[in-house]
Amino acid sequence: MKMDVTAPSSTALEMRHDRLAEQRQALTQQLDEAEQQWWRQAQERLTQHPNANTAALLSSQCKRNLKEHALPNNAGWSHIQLARALLLAQVLEQQPADGQLPLLRQLFLWGDDQEKIATLKALDWLDSRGLCVELALQAGRTSNSQVFAALALDTHYPSRHYPERAFHQLVLKALGMGLDVRRLIGLTQRLSVTLNQLALDLLDEQLAAERTVSAGLPLAIAFNLLSPAQHQRLAGLSQQQRLPPEWRDRLAGTSPN
Repeated sequence: MKMDVTAPSSTALEMRHDRLAEQRQALTQQLDEAEQQWWRQAQERLTQHPNANTAALLSSQCKRNLKEHALPNNAGWSHIQLARALLLAQVLEQQPADGQLPLLRQLFLWGDDQEKIATLKALDWLDSRGLCVELALQAGRTSNSQVFAALALDTHYPSRHYPERAFHQLVLKALGMGLDVRRLIGLTQRLSVTLNQLALDLLDEQLAAERTVSAGLPLAIAFNLLSPAQHQRLAGLSQQQRLPPEWRDRLAGTSPN
């Protein structure tokens, strides 16, 4: 899949304001009376003082003033995560164009792991043009599986903005961490001969080390693009029962490229 990775000429973030408005409404509807009162006060305070210090302080207060409930039908968001993301969006909306990206980077750097998770989950709402790709790539170097999952799963950001190599690395790390790559949006559209080889290399590493084969590994393989040698290799491993049963199902009915 060809990606346009040319840097935009403007440094202004292009936020998905309609999506953010929907999320503000969804959060408000789920809060009890005491939580709603604090939430209104927090938003008013940030309006009066739209700076990094106020945003960071209010973000830290979320866990004391909001309950850690999951939002229904909202891709794993909790009240606290969504409130933090919406406070970040609010302070960014109140910045001059050239101050948005530096502020986002600053707050991400200041944040603890839970605050980083909220930012990464919201990145597709905050940056529809891909200005934060370098920040995302840096965040992806984490060894914290929860932080990495926030970047990789249930978000369109990598599939929209990552160049091929970076997306492949994201897939391989998600597999290595045992994450459910069925939730990696855009994976099917990014399947390729190159990713096939990388996935098969990972398979060989896991088999050689006598480790359990990653459950989602076949999802990273375009079986119709396998070379005859690759197809034969997998068929042999399957016959030896060295692969989970679902590999047989995926191999069946496909022919090598």
